[in-house]
Amino acid sequence: MSVSYAGNGAHTGSYYAASANPAPLRPALEGAQEADICVVGAGFSGLSTALHLAEKGYQVTVVEGARIGWGASGRNGGQIVNGLNASLQKIGKSYGQDTARFVAGLVTEGGKIIRERVSTYGIQCDLKDGNVFAAFNDMHMRELEEKKQLWESYGLNDQRMLTKSEIREHAATDLYVGGMIDPTGGHMHPLNLCLGEAAAIEANGGTIYEMSPVVSVDTNAARPVIRTEKGQITCRILVLCGNAYLGHVVPDLENRVMPVSTQVMATEPLGEDRARALMPADTCIEDVRYILDYYRMSADNRLLFGGGTVYGGTDPKDIKAKLWGNMMKVFPQLSDVKIDYAWSGNFALSFSRVPQMGRLGNATYYAHGYSGHGVTGSHTFGRILAEAINGDASRFDVFAKLPWIPFPGGRTFRVPYSVLGSWYYEIRDRLGW
Repeated sequence: MSVSYAGNGAHTGSYYAASANPAPLRPALEGAQEADICVVGAGFSGLSTALHLAEKGYQVTVVEGARIGWGASGRNGGQIVNGLNASLQKIGKSYGQDTARFVAGLVTEGGKIIRERVSTYGIQCDLKDGNVFAAFNDMHMRELEEKKQLWESYGLNDQRMLTKSEIREHAATDLYVGGMIDPTGGHMHPLNLCLGEAAAIEANGGTIYEMSPVVSVDTNAARPVIRTEKGQITCRILVLCGNAYLGHVVPDLENRVMPVSTQVMATEPLGEDRARALMPADTCIEDVRYILDYYRMSADNRLLFGGGTVYGGTDPKDIKAKLWGNMMKVFPQLSDVKIDYAWSGNFALSFSRVPQMGRLGNATYYAHGYSGHGVTGSHTFGRILAEAINGDASRFDVFAKLPWIPFPGGRTFRVPYSVLGSWYYEIRDRLGW
């Protein structure tokens, strides 16, 4: 995280930033300070960790390089999708059935935490229930059937298959042959959720500094130290939640994940009638391709349409051009609409697609690598980090003991390697095999 990583620290030009609830600008960190627990990063991971700890009575200080929710947490598609990027089947094969059963026991936890936060603290973030997985062909339907059966084998029985006619209740398009709905999923305004959680931390006695990019971290000292351009904090416990935006500050974590950008655009308001005609059930949708599209309606009836990936985390020159063609395939009836906002943001990809958490030294904790499934996973991992700091490391230790797998080719070749892999899966999706 360099001093200039966020430019002037202002939010990206997203629909979320334009429609954010009023929030104060917190002060920057200045001078040498002491803290019991210091959390770096005010995205979902850091906010979840800090709020869980503050509720337990800990004195928590959060340090954010830009504004609350500036990174992926305030820019994403706003979809609550249960599960990790890696399937339970893959986790079982890679790490054993005990680990798969453990993960199955927490894949719906993040959504429950979000709903509890919204209810307890009265967070206004347009929370709605239901997410749909859309299938383009029979192969995709078989994959969804297998996923449903696998989840049921672990006692997860909420998902229901959708026929071609049933999925039209969620998206008025002829593109899909069917799909699957998870009513325990959902969608919301992610930046407003971040802002509400930040306010909850402060209501529980926590302190938040904004506009304070961390320039160095000492995890080897008896008491960890973070330094910014104008200040530093020495703490008893340090928690690193910078994810894709931590940059070069912590070399031990830098090569464990790769930044990947994804893009979203928002149409002009469509009006209630047109919005409901397009998406009658007001759920959110993602298709099941390797490079997928995802979309939903906002509270003011804009279509928020996202997709695409750029390995390495760079932004496309023309986001609208990148997404427009796919949106037209789904909803050709929107050819006349104007795009009011288009933006990009980075998530952190791990090679295994399984999030990572662990310790550096004796007093520094970290979590990162949600691989595109961070909305729910970050809330769960925040709770698990707080549990470990509070003395119960049972769930933390399961993830901390999982081996992390480096990207083939290291930093030099991880991007071209990943691009080649994505090409293979894209061809596979197109051919339906």
